[in-house]
Amino acid sequence: MRRIQVRASAGRRAARHPVRSAADAAGFTMLLLALAVSPALAQGKAESVFPSRPIRLIVAFTPGGGADLTARSVAQKMSEGFGQPIVVENRPGANGTLGAIALMAAAPDGYTLMLTDRGALGINPSLYQKLPYDPLRDFDYVGVVAVAAYVLVADPRLPAKTLAEFAQLARSRPGSLNYASFGIASMAHLNLEALKARLGLAITHVPYKGAGPAVQAVVAGEAALTIASPPGVMGFVRDGRLRALAYGAPRRSLLLPDVPTLKEAGADDDTLASTYFAFVLPAGTPRALVERLHEAMRNALAQPDLIERLGQAGLELVGGTGDDLLELVRGDIPRFRKIIRDIGLQPE
Repeated sequence: MRRIQVRASAGRRAARHPVRSAADAAGFTMLLLALAVSPALAQGKAESVFPSRPIRLIVAFTPGGGADLTARSVAQKMSEGFGQPIVVENRPGANGTLGAIALMAAAPDGYTLMLTDRGALGINPSLYQKLPYDPLRDFDYVGVVAVAAYVLVADPRLPAKTLAEFAQLARSRPGSLNYASFGIASMAHLNLEALKARLGLAITHVPYKGAGPAVQAVVAGEAALTIASPPGVMGFVRDGRLRALAYGAPRRSLLLPDVPTLKEAGADDDTLASTYFAFVLPAGTPRALVERLHEAMRNALAQPDLIERLGQAGLELVGGTGDDLLELVRGDIPRFRKIIRDIGLQPE
């Protein structure tokens, strides 16, 4: 009974003070609105001070290679700009797939970034029937960090000093020459199959466990031809243990200025597709954070000491937009799918 009396009394007080009642209602409404928008305001505040803690950078490849060198060099410069550490974590395996799985498990808050390559984004969708990620759906793209073009090198003991002469030799001896790749469905395998098709060559594929062993195979005379990045072959080219036939880029390499481009050697510019290293984020990362990371990447790539360091490793710094990278991946998937289909590789 007492509770009923209290409620009635409160009702009579509200009726006697309509101004106070309206003010209370308005205040209550404003409180509800504040509670509704506070998550958005908190997110906006967090983005405005990004980064406020260390960033994790997953590298989808082993330590010590070109991808790892690129990641650590650029991360150091970005960290200096942010005033926060960027912690590199190598997650190699399955052509970049294990790194992608780790990235997808992270929150899309800008604090987990991944450096991956052309193979993981453009080739893997045609190699694996049950690929655990979709490069067009599961990532937000920051941009291409660097491009690594390939040098086409041959055994200097062969009577062929140019690409045209090598092609003529291979046609005259069908099936007797072979080429070394970095492994099944590696960039070397797919690129040299494309070269075979473009020039009409009958040469045999021999897979090796990486670029280093493939180069050594040509040096030793086990294989007639392979491709590699300039730092991996320039010592052998200079001392005569390899002969460089062409460089797979629109411009000559500063490290091997006497080696002609593919076009200069008589082939199409795009016969040997360069690899690239790129930054990606989990899908759903706020656009403002994607753009902030892209800006930090661009600022890092403009540093002269970084340009020199990665240039000496045969890497050309790019810094393109995420949209540019997305369009590249969209074009790569059908391009490499056709090569894989043409050479008869069956998806795993």
